[in-house]
Amino acid sequence: MKKIPFILLMLVSQLIYSQSILGKWISVDDKTGKEKAVIEIYEVDNKFEGKIVKFLEKGVSDDDPCEHCKGDMKGKKLIGFKILKDFEANGDKFENGTVTDPEEDKTYESKIWVDEDDKNTLHVRGYVSVFYRTQQWKRYQEN
Repeated sequence: MKKIPFILLMLVSQLIYSQSILGKWISVDDKTGKEKAVIEIYEVDNKFEGKIVKFLEKGVSDDDPCEHCKGDMKGKKLIGFKILKDFEANGDKFENGTVTDPEEDKTYESKIWVDEDDKNTLHVRGYVSVFYRTQQWKRYQEN
């Protein structure tokens, strides 16, 4: 009988976690559909940030510098690089943040949200003026 409250607590915490942006996500290139990297999203001072923690592309080591990056990131290691910054919770969406593409050395105004029909899909939208592009990232499952 003592196991029932524990099991309920575990189920509720899993449900809450599965709907959260917190945790690790696989960034997916919206042009090629290829999985690129694992991004860890975390909270700092009531704002949300995300950094690169692992590469998924074949032939790319976590210790490799970015040789195809432009600008300031050329030749620098990308592990630990913050690509998501300053997001604020606004209901189910996280807004007023930025997303940086280190390969192109460009930063965009952005908002992110978990898909309401698939809690394992994160929408990452970057804006340039009134134009935008949205990527769908997948929740990372550690083996």
